[in-house]
Amino acid sequence: MTQGPDIDAITKGYTFSTPSIELGVLMNDGTPVPDTKIRISLSMLNRHGLVAGATGTGKTKTLQLMAEQISKAGVAVFAADIKGDLSGIALPGTPSEKLLARTQAIGQDWKPEGNPVEFYSLGGVGTGVPLRATISSFGPILLSKVLGLNETQESSLGLVFHYADTKQLWLDDLADLRHLLQYLTSDEGKAELKAIGGLSAATAGVILRSLITLESQGGGEFFGLPQFETKDLLRTASNGQGVISLLELPNLQDRPALFSTFLMWLLAELFHELPEVGDADQPKLVFFFDEAHLLFDGASKAFRDAIAQTVRLIRSKGVGIFFVTQQPTDVPDDVLAQLGSRVQHQLRAHTPNDAKALKQTVATYPTSGYDLEQVLTTLGIGEAIVTVLNPNGAPTPVAWTRMRAPLGSMDPMDAQMMAGGVARSGLMAKYGQDQDRDSADEMLERQEQENAQMKAEQAQAAQQEKEQQQAARQQQRTTSTRSRQPQNPVTKVLSSPTFWNKVITVGGQIARGMLGTGRRS
Repeated sequence: MTQGPDIDAITKGYTFSTPSIELGVLMNDGTPVPDTKIRISLSMLNRHGLVAGATGTGKTKTLQLMAEQISKAGVAVFAADIKGDLSGIALPGTPSEKLLARTQAIGQDWKPEGNPVEFYSLGGVGTGVPLRATISSFGPILLSKVLGLNETQESSLGLVFHYADTKQLWLDDLADLRHLLQYLTSDEGKAELKAIGGLSAATAGVILRSLITLESQGGGEFFGLPQFETKDLLRTASNGQGVISLLELPNLQDRPALFSTFLMWLLAELFHELPEVGDADQPKLVFFFDEAHLLFDGASKAFRDAIAQTVRLIRSKGVGIFFVTQQPTDVPDDVLAQLGSRVQHQLRAHTPNDAKALKQTVATYPTSGYDLEQVLTTLGIGEAIVTVLNPNGAPTPVAWTRMRAPLGSMDPMDAQMMAGGVARSGLMAKYGQDQDRDSADEMLERQEQENAQMKAEQAQAAQQEKEQQQAARQQQRTTSTRSRQPQNPVTKVLSSPTFWNKVITVGGQIARGMLGTGRRS
C-alpha cells in the first residue's frame, strides 16, 4: 500500500525565495493539493536533470511546460523536436473542456500564450534554418560515433585529423576527409601514411569505406559551411523572453547516431566558446536532449567519457542539460549521478528487464513515504514523481506531482505556417546558402595535378634523354661500321701510296722520252 506523503514537509521543501518555475502540484490519495506547488529554482537548472517515462506518459508535455516557463524567465532554450510535437509551442494553445477541468483542479490560471521560436534543421533537411558543422570541428571522437568505428579505428582516425592539422588541410565536409583518406591509401600517399605511424592501410581502408557509406546515405548534407555559431542559441526576443530553438529531426530512425552526435557537438561547442560564469541566479541556456539513449547506444569509452566531462563542467558556463528518455537506466551512471532534478513519469514493468530497471530507478531516489515500486507503475498520464535540488543544493522531498498544462499549442504547427516563419528569419541570410571554400579536397586535387604534371615533365625529359642517348649510340655504331668496311681491289690499289709512286716514276720516264730530254746526272 502507498503511504501518505508528509504534506507539510513537502510544502516547505518546495517553497523557495529565489525565482523558480512550477512543474505542478502535490497529489495526495489521488487528489491534487493546489496549495503545495512543486517547483525548480532557476538557479538549480544548471545542475541538470532527467525527464523519463514510458511512451505516452507525458514526457513531451513536461518538456514543453518547462521550456515555456524557462523562456518567460528570459533564458534561452534548445530542444530536439523529434516527432514535430513541439512546434506548436510557438502558438497559443486551444482551450477545451477537458483541459480547463484539469487546470482548475490544480489551481492553474491557464491562459493561452505563444512563445518566440526559431526552427532549425540539420543541413537543411527539413523546413528550418540549416544547421551545419565542419568535419574539423566535429573531431575524431564524435565522427567515430557517427561512423560506427571501434576504439582502435577511432584512435587511427585521430591520427588522420592530426595529419590534416599539421599539413593545414581544412576538413570542411565529407568530401575533404574522403579525399584525404584516398590519398593516404594511394601509391602516391603511402609514404605519408607510413610516416603518420600507428595507422595501417587496412584500418584507413575501413574508415574510408564507412565514410563512403555515410556519404551515400546522405550524411554529407550535415557537414560543411557556413558552420553554425552557438551564440545564436543564446538570443532573447524583443519582449525579453528567451528564444526557444527547436531542431527538426523528422528522419531520426534513419541515422540516429548522426543526429544524437550532432547534439553532442552543439554542447561541446557551447562548452568551448562560453565564458565561465560560476553559480549564477539563472542559466544562459537550458538544453533538452530528447531520446537520450541514442547518444549512448554503442558509444566508445572515449565518447562516454567526453559526455560525462561535458556534463560535469558545462554547468559553470551557465548551461543546464535535461536528458529525456524512457528509462533512467538509458543514461550511464557517471552521467546520471550529475543530474540534480528528476521528473519520472510512469514506468512499465512487463518484462524481467523492465522490473530490474524499475528497482534500479527506485534505488536512486531519496527515502520517502511512498512505495515507489508501486507508485511508479500506477502514475496517471501527466503525473510524475519529482525530486530536485533546492537553492542550497540539497535534494527536495520526493513528491507525487500532477504536472501543469502547457500554455502553447500541444498540436504540431501547420507546415506552411512554419515555412513562412523560417523564410522571415534573419538567420536564413546567414546560414541559408551552403558554401564551398578552398579546403582539403581542392588542395589535394591541386597537389595531385601538380605531381602528375611534374611526373609527366620528368617522364618527357627522361624520354628525350633516352632518345638522345640512343641517337648518340647509333651515330657511334655507324662510324665504327664504316671504318671496318672491306675495300674492293681497284679501290685498294688506287688508295695505295706505292701505286702512285710507281705511276709518277713511269709517268716521268714517258714524259722525258716524249720531250727528248735525258736524265740529269
